[in-house]
Amino acid sequence: MSDRFWPAARPRAVEGGLRARSARGAIAQTWWGQRFIAVLEGVPGLGGRLGRGRTYARKGQVISLEVGVGVVEASVQGSRVAPYRVSVRTAAFGPSEWEAVERELRADAWYLARLLAGEMPEDVEEVFARAGLSLFPSSAADLAMDCSCPDWSVPCKHLAATFYLLAESFDEDPFRILAWRGRTREELLASLDSGSGSGAGGDDADEPGDVPLEDLLGSFFALQGELPGSAPPAVARLIDQVPDVGVVVRGRPLVEVLSPGYDGLGGPE
Repeated sequence: MSDRFWPAARPRAVEGGLRARSARGAIAQTWWGQRFIAVLEGVPGLGGRLGRGRTYARKGQVISLEVGVGVVEASVQGSRVAPYRVSVRTAAFGPSEWEAVERELRADAWYLARLLAGEMPEDVEEVFARAGLSLFPSSAADLAMDCSCPDWSVPCKHLAATFYLLAESFDEDPFRILAWRGRTREELLASLDSGSGSGAGGDDADEPGDVPLEDLLGSFFALQGELPGSAPPAVARLIDQVPDVGVVVRGRPLVEVLSPGYDGLGGPE
C-alpha cells in the first residue's frame, strides 16, 4: 500500500537543468564523490531511499545547486508549476576544530601538494579522524534535510536527486566538501601557508622573503643564482706543488716555464 495521499504525476520538463553525467550505473567518478554517496547509502533509513532520485538527477530536474558553509540549497522541478526548495544542512566545523585539522595537514607536505593540485588526499578522512572529526556525515542525525514538496518521506526524490548532483559537484571541485564544512579553498590554503613554519617546528613563517609554495611551482627548477667559475683559483697553485724534476728549458726550470699557463686557469675574479 502506498503511503502517498496524492496520485502519481510526471515531473515537468526542465530547460537547461543540471544533469548527472552518467546515463547509467554509479553516479560520481572520483573516489571522494563515490565515498560521499557510499556513506549516505550506508546510513540506515536513508540509503534505501536515495535511488528514488537517480531518474530526477539524470533527467535534469535539478535547476540549481549551491554549496555554502553548513548548507546546500537546491531548486528541483517536480510535477507542480513552482519548483521545490531543497536544503541539506550539516554542522560546519569551528575555528578550533579547523585549527586541529590544519595542524595535521601541515605535518605532511604531501597533503598540501595534493590540495594544490585540486585533488583530495585519499587518507584525508584519517586526518579529520585524528582531529576527532568526521569529514563526511556518518549518520542521518548529522543531516537536516528539508524539501517544500508534500512527500513526508525523507529523503524524498527531490532531496535524493540533490544528493546525487552534490556528489558530482564534489567530483568537479573537492574543496566544496571542505567549504560545506566551513573552509573555502582560499581560506584553507591561506591558513596552511601562514602556519607552514609551525608544522616543521619553526617560528619564522612570517619572516620577510617567505613565498607561498603555490607561487613557486612555476620556477622551482629554475637557476636561483650564478654558478661558480669552471675552476677555483686554487688550481693556479697546483704547479707550485710539483717537485723539481730536473728539466730545464732554455735555461729555465720547467715549473717556471709552465707557471704562466696555470695562472690563466683560475677563472674570472
